[in-house]
Amino acid sequence: MKPTDWWRTQVEAIQAKRRIGSAQARRSEQITPDMVKQCMQNVDDLSSLSLKMNDEEVHVFFLETLVDESQIYENVFLPLQRSDGKDPMQALPFSKECVLDDMETLMSNLLRGHTILFFLERDLILHVNTFQVAHRSITKSETEATVLGPQDSFVEMQEINLSLLRRRLATPHLKVLSYTIGTEAQNKVAVIYLDNIANAENVERVKKRIDNVRYHGFVGMPILKQMLEDKPYSPFPQFGLTGRPDNATAALLDGRLVIMLNGSPDAAICPTSFLEMFSSPEDFYNRWSTASLLRMIRFFGLFITIMLTSSYVSVLTYHPEMLPPALLTILSESRSRVPFPPVIEVLIIELVIEILREAGIRMPTKIGQTIGIVGGIVIGTASVQAGLASNILIVLVSVSALLSFVPPNFLMSNAIRLVRYGFILMAGVLGMYGQILALAFLFAHLLNLTSLGTPYMAPGVPRQWTDLMNSLVRAPLRFIVNRNRMSRAKQKRVRPVGED
Repeated sequence: MKPTDWWRTQVEAIQAKRRIGSAQARRSEQITPDMVKQCMQNVDDLSSLSLKMNDEEVHVFFLETLVDESQIYENVFLPLQRSDGKDPMQALPFSKECVLDDMETLMSNLLRGHTILFFLERDLILHVNTFQVAHRSITKSETEATVLGPQDSFVEMQEINLSLLRRRLATPHLKVLSYTIGTEAQNKVAVIYLDNIANAENVERVKKRIDNVRYHGFVGMPILKQMLEDKPYSPFPQFGLTGRPDNATAALLDGRLVIMLNGSPDAAICPTSFLEMFSSPEDFYNRWSTASLLRMIRFFGLFITIMLTSSYVSVLTYHPEMLPPALLTILSESRSRVPFPPVIEVLIIELVIEILREAGIRMPTKIGQTIGIVGGIVIGTASVQAGLASNILIVLVSVSALLSFVPPNFLMSNAIRLVRYGFILMAGVLGMYGQILALAFLFAHLLNLTSLGTPYMAPGVPRQWTDLMNSLVRAPLRFIVNRNRMSRAKQKRVRPVGED
């Protein structure tokens, strides 16, 4: 043997030993059925099967509570039996191959309702989506009831919610970006937008914020929304929240982004503005004059509800000369038996109203409505007769409570009720000057807020004339031809020919 041949033989032998060693190392690192069983100990709904198909042993894993076993038999077992030992991926065209050493991804697929198939002789692991569970049917929206327009609403399954949007927006420009968030309970999040309309900067902001979210798990969209907002410590919501597909569709057509969380019937809309919190999808189904009237009632109802009871406190405590003598006489007679100062009297009645509201929400529907109506009448009448409150205050607090529920956005209603207590306390300390000071702080706070980087008080501040057609007043539809500037994509400037 020549020295060169001997040297070549030794090199080939060394390379063969290295290949065998690396193959054994990979085989020792790859996932085995025993590793899955070890990871899923004490999980009683885990089904582990070892089947013989075409003289080949196949290990099957799935969760009984997340799949339909008849679907597994028809779509997985039967095609494999009829394949006559061919490539399993050809027999199961909808299957996907798992990375042999990626245990985290495999467990994530198993917990999402996929069926895991181990083909040990082929060093192959497949997963097939067999998720199928009972879900709530599509019904009316309970929180955004309307007389005109569509009556369907989102449900807790993200796939169904996406299908409701696809039916309304049959365009390839509708993009859906999926994320998995949560350190313990992993949830699927979808960011939806129209790529030919939406502002690319807004899309990047949302993607970056979702990537930076660190939380153990999300059970509802309002929780995730608080972690994505610009100023999470503010009482005012900076993202819209809707359970209606028509409202989400209108937002997408306006260039907004819609965020959905699997398991939640609500969708977040961003960016949004303060004035949009007082608009309803029904405004576009009504005539423009009726819609404008309703919007103004909602908007000015905000200032009435925060100023009404606080003005009662400030006038009776510090500024009685502001009232006409006849009205002052009526108020004096009404409060003649009340032992508390006006600020304490108002706070007591306001807290009673809040307790009745909470009790009505927590009780069954029929009982809650009865308790709310009867309890309010009985407690109000008894309070006046016992001399704990004046009858005029009962009227003012009732009107203020009703006006706080006028905004279509429930989170905005909660914020208004909270702000009202601040105005009452400031009126009790400084009178009318305290009210004006609190109002100045409120405007300063609202002007400082942003929604996805855009001004929260737009289109009023900064003023955008084209957007005012659909703000406090809803102009006829023929005049609403432009999308809101806050969500409009930036247009590239085209240079004239010959410009350097």
